[in-house]
Amino acid sequence: MKAILFDIDGTLILSGGAGSRALSQAFEKLFCLDNALDGIKPDGKTDPAIIREMCRKTLGRDCRAEELESLNKQYLSFLRREVPESPGYRVMPGIPELLKHLELKEGVIMGLATGNLEEGARIKLGRAGLNRYFRFGGFGSDCEDRVELTRIAISRSQEFIGQELKKQDIYIVGDTPFDIQSSTLLGTTSVAVATGSYSIAQLKEWQPDYLFPNFSDPEPFLNALSLIAN
Repeated sequence: MKAILFDIDGTLILSGGAGSRALSQAFEKLFCLDNALDGIKPDGKTDPAIIREMCRKTLGRDCRAEELESLNKQYLSFLRREVPESPGYRVMPGIPELLKHLELKEGVIMGLATGNLEEGARIKLGRAGLNRYFRFGGFGSDCEDRVELTRIAISRSQEFIGQELKKQDIYIVGDTPFDIQSSTLLGTTSVAVATGSYSIAQLKEWQPDYLFPNFSDPEPFLNALSLIAN
C-alpha cells in the first residue's frame, strides 16, 4: 500500500493569484491596509504563517488570536468569490490524467499535505472538480508548521486504510523546497515538480528522491511508484 500526499498551489493547480488577492482584501477590510502582501513570498508556507508574516510587516507585531480568526474568516469569504472569477486559474499539466491513473491503481491512496486552510483547499480544488480524489489530508488549519501538518496527513492516511505504512511508501509531492524538507525530515519519499515558482535546478539542490519538470506525461511518476519496494 502506498500513500501519495499532494501539495496544492503550484503542484495541482494555480489559482491565478486568487489566494493572494483574498488575503490582501482581508487585511484591507480589517486593518484598512493596502498591499499587505507586498514583499512576502507565500510559496510553500502555510496560510497562518503567511498571515502572521503580514501582521508583523504591516502592524509591527504578531497577530492576536482573535485577529487571526477574523482574518481567516474574511480570507475564506473573499476566496469563495475570487477563485471562480480568477482568469488565471488553471490545473497543472497532466494532473487530471495522473490522478485518474492513481485512482485506478490498486494499493494506492491519495491525500493532501498543504499549507492551505482546509476550507480554502476545498475551494481551490473545487473549481477543477478535483476534491473527489482527496478524502483526507493535513492542512494549514491543522498546524502552522509544515512538517507537523505533513505528519498529520500521514497519520490520517494510516487511519483511512487502518494500517501503518512504511516510510518509503509515503510520497510527499510538492513544488517547493518546503515540501522536500518536510518529506526528508519525516523519512518519507519526496517527489518534487517544477511547475511552481522554483526551477528544476533550485529544487535539485534540496535533493528530492524524484524530480520532474511537470506531470504532462504521467508515466515516469507512475513508474517511480513501482521502484520502491513494498
